[in-house]
Amino acid sequence: MRLLLFTGKGGVGKTTLAAATGAALAGRGSKTLVVSTDPAHSLGDAFGTPLGLEPAEVDSCLHGAQIDTRALADGSWNRVRAQLRSALVNGAGLDSLAAEELTVLPGVDELLALTEVQRLADSGPWNTVVVDCGPTAETLRLLALPEAISGYLDRMDSWKLRLSGLGKPVQRLAAHLESLRALLTDPERTSVRLVLTPERVVVAETRRTLTALALRGIRVDGMIANRLIPAPGLWRGSAASWLRTRRRQQDDVLAELERSGFGEGMLRSVEHRAAEPVGLPALREIADELYGGASPLGGTGANLAPLLQVSRVDGDGGGYELRVALPLARDSVVDLARVDDDLAITVDGVRRLVALPEVLRVCHITDAESDSRGVLVHLRGPE
Repeated sequence: MRLLLFTGKGGVGKTTLAAATGAALAGRGSKTLVVSTDPAHSLGDAFGTPLGLEPAEVDSCLHGAQIDTRALADGSWNRVRAQLRSALVNGAGLDSLAAEELTVLPGVDELLALTEVQRLADSGPWNTVVVDCGPTAETLRLLALPEAISGYLDRMDSWKLRLSGLGKPVQRLAAHLESLRALLTDPERTSVRLVLTPERVVVAETRRTLTALALRGIRVDGMIANRLIPAPGLWRGSAASWLRTRRRQQDDVLAELERSGFGEGMLRSVEHRAAEPVGLPALREIADELYGGASPLGGTGANLAPLLQVSRVDGDGGGYELRVALPLARDSVVDLARVDDDLAITVDGVRRLVALPEVLRVCHITDAESDSRGVLVHLRGPE
């Protein structure tokens, strides 16, 4: 089963492209589920079919669903939270206020959305699950949750919850989070497709998203430039002049993206439609332009290089070089710090702790530099 996630800045048309991709896959006979975690709930509008929490048939081999995270939080999580609160008060001896604060799980809506996607993926006969994610910032929070909540569970353990009978539930939640993390970071099963419009502000956010996903070890297999102004050809007049000027600006933005190394070999484009693309015929027309005769699962990006690459330095006193493979923009703000046996990497405010290879744990950092391919860290062994 393949999991393909579409995300991008709000309003760039990711729902339409996710629906078009699902329609194209189903047209090839692949059993496909398109599911939306976007609170805007516009997937049913794109298909022209009402959708709910459970998969509904849209066409032969094609089903759709829309996840209501607020309803999930009001239902299943509130019940679990009440059980945790009772156990903390009666079993661990905490007062009710402390128990209330400890059971406020950060990011519960996103966690439930991710869990529901996994449930739907595992419970059906799908060859592919296409996910219409929320806007970029929400998607990054969602994809970072398995690691973030693991830290929360560590803090819960400091309250000695095993003594209160909560050890097994906490361990089950930790195992579930690990299974989510493994699913998201498996490049053979999961990839992200970034949708953008050819505008400098949108492209800048797309670059940051690409870096943040690479930092999480999540594969991006392509980018789609949506709503490209059609070339006016030999038309004359002020309207044709406006179209030519706007298209030239868009082409310049995309050319700059490719020259920066971010979009090289990864970029597809779709022209702007005069009419809103609603319903399967319109979606299939978009898919034909987007993929042609190729499989929608083919992607255009290569697999991620290993995040950490170590090489031995023979000259200049020896030591090691550690390449942190990340796509970086020229204005990216990078910070490195050593935390015990981990390297804390922060890029444009996104932070991740990465375990150092064993051979480098006795070394100290002497210098670091960055370029478009990532960060190069110089290390020396103990004197």
